[in-house]
Amino acid sequence: MRKPVRYAAIVIGSGQAGGPLAKDLAAAGWKTALVERDHLGGTCVNVGCTPTKTMVASARVAYLARRAADYGVRTGRVTVDLAQVRRRKRDIVKKFGGVTPDQGRKRSHLHVLYGDARFTGPKTIAVTMSTGGVRHLTADKIFINTGARPSLPALPGLGDVDVLDSTSIMELDAVPEHLLVLGGGYIGVEFGQMFRRFGSRVTIVQRGKALLAREDPDVAEAVATILREDGIEVLLGAAVERVARARKAGVELDVRRKGRSRRLAGSHLLVATGRRPNTDGLNLEAAGVATDEHGFVVVDERLKTTARGVYALGDVNGGPAFTHVSYDDYRIIRTNLLERGRATTKGRLVPYVVFMDPELGRVGLSETEARACGIKVRVAKLPMHSVARALERDEPRGFIKVVVDAATDRILGCAVLGIEGGEIMSMLEIAIMGRVPAKVLREAIFAHPTIAESLNNVFDDSKD
Repeated sequence: MRKPVRYAAIVIGSGQAGGPLAKDLAAAGWKTALVERDHLGGTCVNVGCTPTKTMVASARVAYLARRAADYGVRTGRVTVDLAQVRRRKRDIVKKFGGVTPDQGRKRSHLHVLYGDARFTGPKTIAVTMSTGGVRHLTADKIFINTGARPSLPALPGLGDVDVLDSTSIMELDAVPEHLLVLGGGYIGVEFGQMFRRFGSRVTIVQRGKALLAREDPDVAEAVATILREDGIEVLLGAAVERVARARKAGVELDVRRKGRSRRLAGSHLLVATGRRPNTDGLNLEAAGVATDEHGFVVVDERLKTTARGVYALGDVNGGPAFTHVSYDDYRIIRTNLLERGRATTKGRLVPYVVFMDPELGRVGLSETEARACGIKVRVAKLPMHSVARALERDEPRGFIKVVVDAATDRILGCAVLGIEGGEIMSMLEIAIMGRVPAKVLREAIFAHPTIAESLNNVFDDSKD
C-alpha cells in the first residue's frame, strides 16, 4: 500500500454540514479532502427538502385550482402532468446544486474526491474511487457527515414486492391510482397529502394510535382530521401482518386493526417508517468510533466521537434529523475549531415544519413535554377560523397553540397548525430566544390584516 496522502482535514460526505465545513476549512488554509459518494449537497438538496417542497408546491396549485370556484374563479377540469412536475423538480434541484468537481479543483486547499470512504485505522481512510482505484488518505481531523437513508421494516413478504421510498416516489411519471402509505410520520403525511392532491386515492396505515407520534394528542388529532377532510383514508392502530403482490397488478396489505383483519389493495406502496444511518460501510471500528444500537455515531455536546480528532455531524449522529440542525452542527465545529469558541449542542432550540397544507410549525416544549417536566403552564390556543386573514384567504383549518410558563409568563414552545404555520412559529421562536413575555406579544401592534396579528389574540384565550 502506498503511503497515505496527508491532509489537515478529511470531510466524509457533502451534506449541509460537510459541504460548508470543507469550504471554510480550505478558506482558512487547511489542506482539505472532501469525499462524496454520489451527489454534492447531500440529502436535502438532492432527494430531501428541495425536491419534496417543490412537489408540495405543485400539489398546492392543483388543490387551489380545484377550489377555484370557492373564490369566484371559473376553471375547467384540473389534471396533473406528473412527468412535468418531475421535470420542474429536477430543474430546481440542479439550480440548488453544490460545489461541482471542477469548482472544487479550483478552490485552493480543497480537493473533491468521488467515491466510497472507509476507515482503515485511526485517522486513516481508503477511498474506492468512482473512476476506479483506491486512494489512501490521513488527517488529524476527520469529519463524518454521511447522513441517513430510508429503511425497510421487517414484514413478511415485503421483500417480494416493488416498494417506493421517499426518494423513488419522486421519480414517478404518472399519478398512482391508489397509493398505500406505510407509516404516519412526517414523510408519510407529506407524501400522502401531496399525492392525494395529484389525484391518487390514498390510504395511510399507521401502527401507532396517532399520526406524528412526537406531537401533542390534540395536534395529531387535528392533522388526521385535515387529511380525512382531504379525502385520505387514515387507519390508526393498524398492524401490517403480510405484504404480497396483487393477482393482477399492484400490492396487497393484510392489516389487523381493532381485533379485525382487513385486506388493502393498492397500485403502489410507499414505505415511510423511518431512516437508518449511513455508517455500515465506514468500518468505524477500525478508527475506534462507537455507534449506538441503531448504528448512529455516538457524539458529545461538541460533536466529538469516541475517537480523538474524529467528529460526526448531521443525521448520522442521531440528533434531530433536520437540515437546519445539520447546518448548526457545522457552525458549532466552525466556531470551535476556526474561531476558538466553545459552542455546544446543549439547550439549542430545534424548530421544524411539517410541510403538509396547512403547515405545522413546531418549536420548544410541547404541552406534554412541559407537564412531564413538572412545569406549571398556561396553554394559549386560538382556532384559525378566528383569524381574520385566514378567513379572508378561505384557509380556516387548524389552530395556534402556545405553551407558557405560568410563573414567569415566558413562552416555552408552540405548535402552529395553519396557513403560514412555519412563519408564525418562527416569530414565536424569536420571542423564546429573546425571552419575550407573552404579555408583550399580546399588547404589541401588528399590521392588519395579517396572520401575525393573531399573536395579539391567542394569549387572551389562556387556561391552566
